[in-house]
Amino acid sequence: MTSSLAQDTPDQTSAQGAGDALTAPSLKRRMACWLYEGMLMFGVVFIAGYLFSTLTQTRHALDNRHMQQAFLFVVFGIYFTWFWARGQTLAMKTWHIRVVDRAGRPLTQARALWRYVLSWLWFLPPLAAGDMFSLSGAEVSVLTLGWIAIWAILSRFHTQKQFLHDALAGTRLVHFQPPPPPKRPARA
Repeated sequence: MTSSLAQDTPDQTSAQGAGDALTAPSLKRRMACWLYEGMLMFGVVFIAGYLFSTLTQTRHALDNRHMQQAFLFVVFGIYFTWFWARGQTLAMKTWHIRVVDRAGRPLTQARALWRYVLSWLWFLPPLAAGDMFSLSGAEVSVLTLGWIAIWAILSRFHTQKQFLHDALAGTRLVHFQPPPPPKRPARA
């Protein structure tokens, strides 16, 4: 992708030496990846929701709502834990971002799961406030968007430009340029 969002400073895209390998991608690129991940999650929600509705014989969307939310929480946890333990989700591959531990090593399943639990800090405070103050859906949406913006901007103040949930989980998002494919020998 050659958009301005995908472009980082030259030192971030240079050969990956020991220091360059742990360079954080720009905030714009991380948020673009985050939005793309959200779009991809529609497919996961659709398939998981269909499976849940079929298995529980749910006929109305509000029936078993809390059980379905718990089911989706578990499905999301499996999805993210599995991909993060392998380094990248599809959206992260697209935007050349990788998740690693503080030392730059791949995540363990336990650390990936801890990162997933802490990543809910993006959504739980505004959702809890909406429930506590009986806010409308529109008000909760505005509150959530504001909270996400604040949460993202706070990464600018972290010494390594990481999100707070990554700092708490002992993980970090780094720029990752995959190695070029091996050249095929010319046919004679």
